[in-house]
Formats: sequence, structure tokens, C-alpha cells
Amino acid sequence: MSICASRQEDEEEETFVWSLEILSKAGDQDTSLITCSSHPNPSANSLRSFSVDVPHVQQVSDWDCGIACVLMVLRTLGLTHCEIHHLRDLCPTNSIWTIDLAYLLHTFSVAFSYHTTTIGANPDYCVEAYYREQLRNDIVRVDGLFQKAEQVGIDVQNRSTSAQEISGLILSGNYIAVALVDKFKLSDSLTKDVHDSRSYIGHYVVLCGFNMNTEEFDMRDPSSKRKHEKASLKCFEDAHSTFGTDHDILLEMLKTAIN
Repeated sequence: MSICASRQEDEEEETFVWSLEILSKAGDQDTSLITCSSHPNPSANSLRSFSVDVPHVQQVSDWDCGIACVLMVLRTLGLTHCEIHHLRDLCPTNSIWTIDLAYLLHTFSVAFSYHTTTIGANPDYCVEAYYREQLRNDIVRVDGLFQKAEQVGIDVQNRSTSAQEISGLILSGNYIAVALVDKFKLSDSLTKDVHDSRSYIGHYVVLCGFNMNTEEFDMRDPSSKRKHEKASLKCFEDAHSTFGTDHDILLEMLKTAIN
């Protein structure tokens, strides 16, 4: 459960929380309730290729890739009235962790599961330059969000989910996913430059399809100007399982009906 790239600002340290007031803002923006069924789609299970036409949303700043991914999910589910600035306003911080995205999805009553290998903020990340400046300020806030997750109805599962498992879920026709990856490892694999030793940079992408013949994910990258991006099974596994990601993934169910 790790942060996406966040801007650094010279300001007083503040403690942000997802308060009930924040969670209730969804009602102020005419948010629709989403319900869904988790039953698999038998006809989709036999497919060797499946893809959902997820609208592409570009991030606005270096810290809001995860928010852009949440907006892509919402638009896929039929909530077309939201813009990225609405979701940014709902977030109490610009140091975005996956648990923040989970609360944001929960605000819009999206049915999802959050899988992570670390419950809370991992103190070992203090050695990573990417985390060093923000971790001290974030650790209490993030740990508090995890502690309250079950109480507010957020499904957090302490486990890793392999790229193979994710591909099967997508092929079922019932899921898309927001995944945390190492941006450099993902881009290096896509360009075949596997020898780059740059340090970890967290980044969120949406996985919305998989082709068994080519063993590639169909992906939406909020940092890209192109709608369609591809990532091989191995490429994604390497970028998603690296130190810094905690194997974080948000699995959103697609069998939905908007009331």
C-alpha cells in the first residue's frame, strides 16, 4: 500500500484524515449508488481475449495518477458527471496512497477488493528516496485509515495477487483493476531497456483487458497521451512485485447496475 508520485511543498506538516464529512461529499455531487454481483460470467471464462472499453483520463499533476485511474473506473461504471478536479477536491491530501484510492472508490459505492501485502505504512520504505520525505508525515494517517477500513465497509485483504491471477479475473469479464507499479520498470520493459537502474517511482495504471495468445494486458496509463497501452504478463509482474508496491491492487467488479 504505497504512495503514487507526489509533489513536495514547503508547508507546515498537517495531519489529513478521510473524515465522515469527506465521505459524505459524494452525496453533494449527486453521486449514484453502484451495486454489483460477484458471480463469474461463464461465457467469458472460455475467452482467450477480453477487453473493456475504459475511457482514458490523463493525470493533471505528477501526484494524481491514482485519482485519474479512479475516474476511469467511475466512467466505465457509468458515472460520467465527475471530472478529475471533483475527485481531487474529495481527497484530503496530495500524498496519495492506495488506501486513499480505496476510500475514494468507497465514497462512490463501487464494489471492489483491495489486495496488499502490507497492512499500514511500511516503515522499511524510509530507505527509499521516493518515500523518505513523505513517510514520516503519512504513517500515522495511513495506519489510521487501515484501522478504520473494516468499520466503514472497505474490503482489505492481506495477500498478494499474481499477474496470472489478475489476468484470469479480467478474462472472466467481471473485473478491471487499478494497480500500483514501478513506473520505471513498466516503461523500461515496454521499451525493452531492462538494464536501467533508476530508483523506484510509484505509478497507478488501469488493467482492462488481457490476451492469452500474446500474454499481454490491455492497459490505460494516465501519464500517456495514448488511450491504448500494452504490457506483457512478465513486464507487469516485474513492475507490480518490486519493492515499494506491496503488490497493491484494487479489483473493481463490473457486473453493476446504477440506481
